Amino acid sequence: MPSEFLILSCSLNPASRSHRLALESQSALEHLDREVRLVDLRDFNLPFCDGEEAYGADGVRQISELIRGSAGILVAAPVYNYDLNAAAKNLVELTGKVWREKPVGFLCSAGGRSSYMAPIGLANSLMFDFRSWVVPRFVYATGADFAADGSITPQVLERIGELTAALVKLSDALRTNP
Repeated sequence: MPSEFLILSCSLNPASRSHRLALESQSALEHLDREVRLVDLRDFNLPFCDGEEAYGADGVRQISELIRGSAGILVAAPVYNYDLNAAAKNLVELTGKVWREKPVGFLCSAGGRSSYMAPIGLANSLMFDFRSWVVPRFVYATGADFAADGSITPQVLERIGELTAALVKLSDALRTNP
């Protein structure tokens, strides 16, 4: 069932830090009295995009419907080799046009500070290919932003609050002024 806001947790790692960011953004959206659904890609059997048969897979159809029905999307993904992980890119390749004119924000977790521009490639693809509205603020966190118990620093929690508020503001504006 579609939700007003959708959070796509794109890490396939069971100990994912980007998934922790997704959970915190879910809480922030709920605090703003918004309906939100967190989708964990680990729960879907998504094929690699082959440009043909992969589009008909059950998981692809399910996630496509969730994206289509949402008013705004947050993509939570790890950064590998100075880019968002392959699962995030594969998801966009598989679901394509359902991203059309959707507000999209990014939550990224990386090993170090040098990859802070990692979401730009996927953001550009969403903007140019699908005319998505990319929130010009994103969350970028490194291992230093997480305590041993998995808790997140107050600074990153504040940025998550700012990102979710910006996503809500943009989504509301686009619905009011289509």
